[in-house]
Amino acid sequence: MTPNPAVPGAGEPPAPVLSTTPEVVDQVALARLYGEPLFAMPQDLYIPPDALEVFLEAFEGPLDLLLYLIRKQNFNILDIPMLSVTRQYLAYVDEIRSRNLELAAEYLLMAAMLIEIKSRMLLPPKKTAEGQEAEDPRAELVRRLIEYEQMKLAGARLNALPQFGRDFLKAEVFIEQSLQPRFPDVSLGDLQDAWRDILKRARLVQHHTITREELSVREHMGMVLKRLQGRRFVGFEELFDPADGVPVLVVTFIALLELGKETLIEITQAEAFAPIYVRLAYAPS
Repeated sequence: MTPNPAVPGAGEPPAPVLSTTPEVVDQVALARLYGEPLFAMPQDLYIPPDALEVFLEAFEGPLDLLLYLIRKQNFNILDIPMLSVTRQYLAYVDEIRSRNLELAAEYLLMAAMLIEIKSRMLLPPKKTAEGQEAEDPRAELVRRLIEYEQMKLAGARLNALPQFGRDFLKAEVFIEQSLQPRFPDVSLGDLQDAWRDILKRARLVQHHTITREELSVREHMGMVLKRLQGRRFVGFEELFDPADGVPVLVVTFIALLELGKETLIEITQAEAFAPIYVRLAYAPS
């Protein structure tokens, strides 16, 4: 077929078709984006440096870090090589100081203790007054590490136990209620609480009956005169009997006042605060 010179592009080879598949063959794709392999990081994608940091070991405190260094290198915890452990510990503290100063404060305190222990070990041991050698400077640290390790192992054993919500869930099955309802059982404590509530309400609702007793002042005046007859003096208290009740005592007292008002009796007292006596008034001669 002869190419037509009037047609643009006639006689030129066809343009190559661009393939969307990358030509990288030997490299491994970093990721897949919408199903397509990604062999290079995008140039316009900003990733902060902190996002790429990975902490391989997480420690819960200075004792946890010390215990990790000792157990990782199979050191005898009763004979800790302070120089090697202190050097490794300070290297880790310097690393976290540049990243998290607040977290490093607690570790710096332990670092000062390790340096102090190492300094005391360099000095010649001093003997006590009894002639015995002084305690090993590492003894207190060893005790703390052993106690911490025991607590950590106990916590790990507890964490290994099945936990509700993490390892298993409570089975919940809906069962349709039967036609005959089943009422809950009543305990002795429920009955006691109900009885106390009844007594409490009973105290709030009480009935008080008031009766009226008719007492005559004239009648008690005659009774007082009868008791004074034939006697020279009668003590004031002898005219009252508490067993008769308050109403009778009041009426008797009013009767005495009426008798004194009518000059039928005399109420005498030798001096202030002396006993009071009552007697019949003398008839005029």
